[in-house]
Amino acid sequence: MEYADERILAFINEVEKSQQPNDIRTGPVRVGKRYYEFTELAFFDGKLKVLMPSDFVDMPEEQSKLKYPYEQRPQIIKSDETGGINFTLSQIDQELDDESVQELTEGMKALIKRMNPTHVFYTEGLEEAGGKPIGYFDFKGAALDGFIYYIMFFFEFEGKTVMGTFCCPYGDYEDWQEAARQVIRTIRIIHEEEGGGSA
Repeated sequence: MEYADERILAFINEVEKSQQPNDIRTGPVRVGKRYYEFTELAFFDGKLKVLMPSDFVDMPEEQSKLKYPYEQRPQIIKSDETGGINFTLSQIDQELDDESVQELTEGMKALIKRMNPTHVFYTEGLEEAGGKPIGYFDFKGAALDGFIYYIMFFFEFEGKTVMGTFCCPYGDYEDWQEAARQVIRTIRIIHEEEGGGSA
């Protein structure tokens, strides 16, 4: 009887999940045990906009130096209150056009595989956001305090490369994977005639 009760409870949970709103553009969505509201923020002098969780904040400099100990740390790090779940964006001085996004993505994946052969890679592909291709791949990597789930993504912005990442503790990846992919799909580049402020 106990086994049947567990199956019924699991089924009810699945039905509840399927009825939860899950589009970050239309209102709060449940991620794990709580709800997140997503707000459009502007970066790089207001020329790039993307939806981010409303309560994520700029990671304090001291914390970012510990988490990203190398000098070329990301220019933008939006983090939850624990510092464990982050979205980052960096504009890199490397020329890129839309046609080369897939090639760059495959090259970066191959480079990371060579540097870290213990990483476990999952999916890769191209998303489209605002008519632009965004290359991505995701993987599990080891950290000092356990495993981390990463999504890395790349796109052209003003003729240069933007590299973005999402990361969270590996135990949370099933909760965050879809929401993080949706964040990537909301990226849009604002052309001068449209205007826009900076976040």
